Amino acid sequence: MALKQTLSFKLQQKLSPQQIQLMKLLQLPTVALEQRIKEEMENNPALDEGKDEEEEMELTQHDDYEEKERSEAEKEFNFDDYVDDSDTPSYKLTANNHSKDDEDKQTPISVGSTFQETLEAQINLFNLDDDDHNIALHLIGSLDDAGYLRRDINAIVDDLAFTQNIITDKEHVEKIVKLIQHLDPAGVGARNLQECLLIQLNKKKHHTLISKNAIEIITNYFDEFSKKHYSKIIEKLSISEDDLRLVIEEILKLNPKPGNSSNDGLRVTQHIVPDFVLTVDDGEIDITLNGRNTPDLKVSRSYKEMIEGYKAQKEKPSKSQKDALMFVKQKLDAAKWFIDAIRQRQHTLMLTVDAIVERQKKYFLEGDETLIVPMILKDIAEEIDMDISTISRVVNSKYIQTPYGTFLLKTFFSESLSTDSGEEVSSREVKKILQNAVEDEDKRKPLTDEKLSKLLNDKGYNIARRTIAKYREQLNIPVARLRKEI
Repeated sequence: MALKQTLSFKLQQKLSPQQIQLMKLLQLPTVALEQRIKEEMENNPALDEGKDEEEEMELTQHDDYEEKERSEAEKEFNFDDYVDDSDTPSYKLTANNHSKDDEDKQTPISVGSTFQETLEAQINLFNLDDDDHNIALHLIGSLDDAGYLRRDINAIVDDLAFTQNIITDKEHVEKIVKLIQHLDPAGVGARNLQECLLIQLNKKKHHTLISKNAIEIITNYFDEFSKKHYSKIIEKLSISEDDLRLVIEEILKLNPKPGNSSNDGLRVTQHIVPDFVLTVDDGEIDITLNGRNTPDLKVSRSYKEMIEGYKAQKEKPSKSQKDALMFVKQKLDAAKWFIDAIRQRQHTLMLTVDAIVERQKKYFLEGDETLIVPMILKDIAEEIDMDISTISRVVNSKYIQTPYGTFLLKTFFSESLSTDSGEEVSSREVKKILQNAVEDEDKRKPLTDEKLSKLLNDKGYNIARRTIAKYREQLNIPVARLRKEI
């Protein structure tokens, strides 16, 4: 087979480093952006914090440095790109972005023993030999946040042999597990929910008929209980519906995640920091970009002066000077690109949120979810002349604080559905009606998907049962059987 050379042309879209940087910055919410700016300032000494005092001064006319007698090395640099302040304006993130109620608040952190330390302190009260004590500590360290021991016992036996040189067997480790299960909070060390509930029920000092029935149900009829097959339980235990109701109330008092009960006071609440703040005053909507605690950015004056110093010298630069100048050039470029990307990010965010709010203006004025109109990413992209992927990056990670709550921007996007009259309505409106119907239903006879579909059809919404099932799952509403109460 003969080899043959051919010349072909291929058209390919390639993003510049600046565009890639902007795309990455667009995805960051407010808190992450603050961290990103901090990292950039640490990595690039040419990027400074603070307002550039020379920014508003009238700039002098640039000199022409294209004289032929200048050295080749000198031609590699365009000094005015790095000295001219008009090209590197400071970017003020915090200006006009604070509301009068904004404060720099810190989340208080509870001080005390951790969940693991609490269990270890209890283990220390037992008279265990060194190996058993270390096995117990290893088991405590293997518990998940809910307080469950999810790992296979055989795997733990292997870990003990390899990491602590403790040779033991499954039966012995099971004995230590039982010891862990006697610790507080009750239910800790369980392998699953069924065992967790049984540990708590068996730990009660005085058993009543209700607690005895609860133990029997969790032990022998847990599957029926979890699936709410109450009629089967009533039949098998020969108890009344009222008796079963009392048993269920007893079981619901138990803690399905005992690890969380000890950890709650030690966890720092992850508060959502809104990227936008929307207020409504006398029918007027005002939107601001939250730039709290974000510094002003500018190009370092000292780095500009390095370039100016080179501009003033007449002799040919040495190799070390060329290397230093190349380093300065790269850092100045990076600083300028970053400042420009931050500015473009702000512009893109405000364009996007303004377009979203304008389309959903009725909702933002009144707060009624049924006023949300159908809207997809393409609608906003076409309106502000940007790519759909850009809009997606903004709405999937940005929150807006409104008088009606704080929401992810993407929640205002929904597909459209047709009513009997031919009117286009948002699927969000339909979901709200569906949610209200489930909340108001008779829990003794919850509405099936078929009945929910008929209910919505009667209201003029043409929705099939499978669509109801899809919306129900999106709303985290269980099937009718699991919503049943007695």
